[in-house]
Amino acid sequence: MIKYNLLHPADQIVMLMNRIYRYGMTTTSGGNLSVLDENGDIWITPSGIDKGSLKRIDIMQVKPDGTIIGPHRPSVELPFHKHVYRTRPEAKAVIHAHPPASVAFSIVRQIPNVHLVPNINRICGEVGMAEYDVPGSEALGENIAAAFAKGYDTVMMENHGVIVIGKDLFDAFMKFETIDMCAKLEIRAKCIGNIKPLSQKHIDISLQKKGLPMQEFVPSHYSSEERAVRREMCELIHRSYDQQLFTSTQGTFSVKLSDDAFVITPYGVDRKYITVDDLVRIENGKYREAGKNPSRSVALHLKIYAMQPHVKSIIISHPPNMMAFAVTDCVFDAHTIPESYIALRNVPKMPYGSSFLQPEMFARIFDKRTPVVLVENDCVICTGSTLLQAFDRLEVAEFSAKALIDAGVLGEMVRINEEQTAEIERFFKLD
Repeated sequence: MIKYNLLHPADQIVMLMNRIYRYGMTTTSGGNLSVLDENGDIWITPSGIDKGSLKRIDIMQVKPDGTIIGPHRPSVELPFHKHVYRTRPEAKAVIHAHPPASVAFSIVRQIPNVHLVPNINRICGEVGMAEYDVPGSEALGENIAAAFAKGYDTVMMENHGVIVIGKDLFDAFMKFETIDMCAKLEIRAKCIGNIKPLSQKHIDISLQKKGLPMQEFVPSHYSSEERAVRREMCELIHRSYDQQLFTSTQGTFSVKLSDDAFVITPYGVDRKYITVDDLVRIENGKYREAGKNPSRSVALHLKIYAMQPHVKSIIISHPPNMMAFAVTDCVFDAHTIPESYIALRNVPKMPYGSSFLQPEMFARIFDKRTPVVLVENDCVICTGSTLLQAFDRLEVAEFSAKALIDAGVLGEMVRINEEQTAEIERFFKLD
């Protein structure tokens, strides 16, 4: 786990601008990040420099008296960064960029629905809207400051993208990434059906989702099996993030070990940089590795492993195309191509809250014919006899969901029929 507070502001900006650029949320010339240092200095991205190849020397330092230090000009948007810091003194970082989904909302002057899945509102809060003005102008800075003065941490900008603030740059990045994921999800969902946002009842239910109380233990050793599992988990967690199957704050992996223990991802650790030491061993359903907080879904993992001996790995994720089916009245159907049906079989959609309110009943679903389950307004859960099989099912589910959404533009889906399905089951000896 990277300790962001030990990184110099220039290094923080380079690291997170690189993530934003590689994640497709800005262009070579677009977007700007800043950090307000404890001494009042503003560290900010330069103007007119390639955002895909920034180095720490490129980051500009602006002193409280206006003195500029560095080899370039500061971002043309420096005025609104100054306005925001004056308006919200608790803010220590600002991110502004033009990710396509967020821009789509900004040019129709709408705000993404932050009540599609529970974590969006928890991370971003309610979202404001800033009136349009010329980029880099004092007037735009005043418009943005007026929106932040109302208490929002996330603000859409008319015809200009999105801007977020945070207690530090990573806090701002989580909000920025999450609101863009929300925008993508809503756009995809509107392509296929009627959106069903969380009701107040559902929001109240989400507050009941808590970690399982567990005693701590200090491992006496790590077996070769566990060390191999931890390495593979980290490799596939990083791949999941890079393929936009995970976000920095969401996504859970677990793998069962041969001694009635399992290893699971921690709660609240950035998935992009997760390490083998961050992962948490759970033993006998009662003990967690000392000094670490496992995923809040640990109770469900315990029940699945106990009730489904064929399951050796579980992945919980929130990929945007699958989640489009989770937040609408549309049914996900894996009868698209043989490979999708072979991997996924039948994918039921379960009511919101069932996975954490009734984990024992929920765990019974995952028999050999039902390796993947979609949960309304929550997540997709994939199981497998190996971690790689569970991960493959996650990829296949997300690719299949995208194909179904795209197919809707072309015409009506033609399903693999019952006779063809039976033939696939016979040929591949599916249980």
